[in-house]
Amino acid sequence: MAIQVGAKAPDFELKDNHGRTVRLSDFRGAKNVVLLFYPFAFTGVCTGELCELRDNLPKFTDRDTQLLAVSNDSIHTLRVFAEQESLEYPLLSDFWPHGEVSRAYGVFAEDKGCAVRGTFVIDKEGVVRWTVVNALPDARDLDEYVKALDTL
Repeated sequence: MAIQVGAKAPDFELKDNHGRTVRLSDFRGAKNVVLLFYPFAFTGVCTGELCELRDNLPKFTDRDTQLLAVSNDSIHTLRVFAEQESLEYPLLSDFWPHGEVSRAYGVFAEDKGCAVRGTFVIDKEGVVRWTVVNALPDARDLDEYVKALDTL
């Protein structure tokens, strides 16, 4: 079961597509966070969603928000994917221990070995304020979580 609205977002420490360590707690008190879990780099729906985010990045940065996208791919895969698609926000690797953060947020599909499409809007105090979880084939509506940011 996914983390619910009103819960404290579990802190984590993951490597990004450049090998840098990113902690959720690094943004506490400074920025809201949209934490987006997706199944795999280079797949059709995932590529479409992440490129839509790329094309609409000011909708987040203008709202004092950090976008963090998490998959169970390796940092090396994420580096190539980000370069190929010109993605300038952090792609975080939940590769090892495999799916640990995805499990903490309740969005890891054990039978598939990857995260489902879970999105969590986290406020500056680290509290989940909005969430949606979609099945693997179902793309998310970016405008829904932009609207959620406007309520913070």
